Amino acid sequence: MPSSSYDPTGIQYYSIPSFTFISGATIPIKVAYRSYNPSYTKAACIPTCYGGKINTTLAFTTPNSALSTHHVIVIAMLGNGESASPSNTPDFPKTLDYRDCIHAQYELLTKHLGVTELDAVIGFSMAGQQAYYWASMYPSFVKHAVVICGSARTSGHNYAFLEGPKAALLNSADYADGEYGAKGIKPLRGLRAFGRAYCAWLTSGAWYRERQWEKSLGFASVETYIANTMEKAFEEWDAEDVLILARMWQAGDVGLTREDGSYEKALEGIEARVLVMPGRTDQYFAVADSEVEVGLLRKGELAVIESVWGHAAGGGASEVDAKWMDERIGAFLG
Repeated sequence: MPSSSYDPTGIQYYSIPSFTFISGATIPIKVAYRSYNPSYTKAACIPTCYGGKINTTLAFTTPNSALSTHHVIVIAMLGNGESASPSNTPDFPKTLDYRDCIHAQYELLTKHLGVTELDAVIGFSMAGQQAYYWASMYPSFVKHAVVICGSARTSGHNYAFLEGPKAALLNSADYADGEYGAKGIKPLRGLRAFGRAYCAWLTSGAWYRERQWEKSLGFASVETYIANTMEKAFEEWDAEDVLILARMWQAGDVGLTREDGSYEKALEGIEARVLVMPGRTDQYFAVADSEVEVGLLRKGELAVIESVWGHAAGGGASEVDAKWMDERIGAFLG
């Protein structure tokens, strides 16, 4: 029987003794989650994003915020090092699919937490892609979906960007062609190189032009900012977790939820109301792509985050942007 356990940080673990992945592998897995306001009847699900952990995920649960009257469940997507991942689960498959994440989350919510309907699925970045998958895979289960700086299909440009950080890690000496674990080492050089290659894409040209690394974060130079933030951002991560999530991100396409693979029909089939919130200066997920998606959705709304913080705006990096998103989501959910 599935079981659960508790961690003092507020994180709980739900075990599924036999879980079958899209790849065909069947193994025991655990799903990590945190539950806020469990006494409320309206439920909202917030998956984690790339590089995100449960307790660093913006949950919109503070008093009078968008989800302050919801039972909010923040769920670690498979592969992030909290839920089942290459780093903590024997025989974890070499490939991961967004559908695996959603199937595991659905089982947690329905079989363990007794959720019969989600008033909202809200996600940033890779979690925004998961929100699209949720609404497509379980159309009658999801009433509202909020996609923050995400997309229904990973663009070629986004795919190409991810090749740079991946290559920096894969070709590092201490990654050792994936043998670092057997050699008893942690590929810190590779993980730091991954962060450096990732760095310029996270915000925007305008962010650097305005010297926000100094004005908002207090660093004396761009180099100091990089060395003390992005170079350290993935140090605590396992390299295989970093890579398997990047590959899943690259393969993201909500059309895969249909037998015919049609991205357009998948969006047209979504029954939920969907709020699509791209960042004006996001270098990963373009506003133009979000406009196409909203045009295909039955009940889609577009709300652009006007910010120089680029992709990071959607993750709460700027208090001003986080406040605006919170208010916009609250109005959308009514």
